[in-house]
Amino acid sequence: MTASVFDSPLYAHLFPTGEAGRLFSDTAAIRAMLLVEGALARAQGAQGIIPELSAKAIQRATLEIQVDPGAIAKAAGENGVSVPGLVAAFRAEMNAPEHAQYVHWGATSQDIIDTGLMLRLRQLLLLAETDLSHVIKALGQKASQHATTPMAGRTYGQQATPTSWGAVLADWGHPLCDLLEALPSLRSSSLLVSLSGAAGTSDALGPDAAQTRTALAEGLGLHDPARSWHVDRGPILRIADWLAQVTSVLARMGATLIALTGSEIAEIRLGAAGASSTMPQKQNPVAPSALQALGHQMTGLRAALAPATQHLHQRDGAAWFAEWMVLPQIALSTACALQHAKALADGIEPDVDRMAQTLTGGLGLIHAEALSFALARAMPRPQAQTETKALCRKAQETGTELETLARAAHPDLPDGLFNATQALGIAPQEARGFAARARAL
Repeated sequence: MTASVFDSPLYAHLFPTGEAGRLFSDTAAIRAMLLVEGALARAQGAQGIIPELSAKAIQRATLEIQVDPGAIAKAAGENGVSVPGLVAAFRAEMNAPEHAQYVHWGATSQDIIDTGLMLRLRQLLLLAETDLSHVIKALGQKASQHATTPMAGRTYGQQATPTSWGAVLADWGHPLCDLLEALPSLRSSSLLVSLSGAAGTSDALGPDAAQTRTALAEGLGLHDPARSWHVDRGPILRIADWLAQVTSVLARMGATLIALTGSEIAEIRLGAAGASSTMPQKQNPVAPSALQALGHQMTGLRAALAPATQHLHQRDGAAWFAEWMVLPQIALSTACALQHAKALADGIEPDVDRMAQTLTGGLGLIHAEALSFALARAMPRPQAQTETKALCRKAQETGTELETLARAAHPDLPDGLFNATQALGIAPQEARGFAARARAL
């Protein structure tokens, strides 16, 4: 297999990245950096820092010239960055030295690389927003439909009290809504232009460097940080954190779906499942498993990114290189998780009959908490708990329904106490609240 599953033809359908995959290629990186060089020339031409005719020629050329990544690979290896080789190749392709001399005027490699990265991350967030909206709306529709569909709630893998399938969907959907609503703030705080020169002082950019940076930000549709952020990787961390949180929620969804599709539970149908090479009966939860695997990978990637923020002095190659290695994998992990989540959100359906069988097939022990509180109306709470535990043990020892034993011992228990549809608490409201939030997107 390839070094990354995201680049593998063999695993392209197991780990799909959608449109996001094209953003993390050498060609996309070079195209973004050339766009930055063109926008910089335009801003400097308007300010009179470089000749306006040269600025126009440079910007036009950045839209027309294609630079082969392989042609500048040797220079990138020697210099540790791709920009010197890129600028040299671009100037040669312009074939207009009188104009080409003004390319990259006063900027440093990190300005071009970081700003080009921000152009690609902006597109990544837009794609993620679209996919996330799809997931939320699909989950919201199902949460509304199944707000009162009872099922066993589980804690520590064991039946706890009744809940509803709609509430389970809401438990995934609400944090996804939170993340979607956080995007405007994330964009304004983190999609930043970089233009600070060699050591962050902007000296070679001239006395109007701040105005040039502002003009560059406006020309590219990015935000002006009003400072240098060469060694402050906060913008990168914030974006990576957002991506990691999305993946974490989806991985949690995947883990629960794996459990709910297990042979012993089988309360959920995925809409699509995988086959075994030798066991005809198998319906493997492939997409949920991919989600959980992506969550595992994201945990390691996020940890690996942390040292990339610890730059020495005014720039640090080791920290920066680490960021290059890790950040694309973070981005594509989230993109892949969203592809699987869209299909799952569209396809998952509850097996309502199976859910009902689970609720009625455990001697009614799932209603033990409700019983203890009902008894606490007539006796001290500790005594009620002790009595309930004794009744549960007797039910398990004799195979008798808890309701039968409880009503024999306490005839005044209220009607409906052992009815799951009347023991959902605020689960239906949770489901409907999420459904309304999803519709309002």
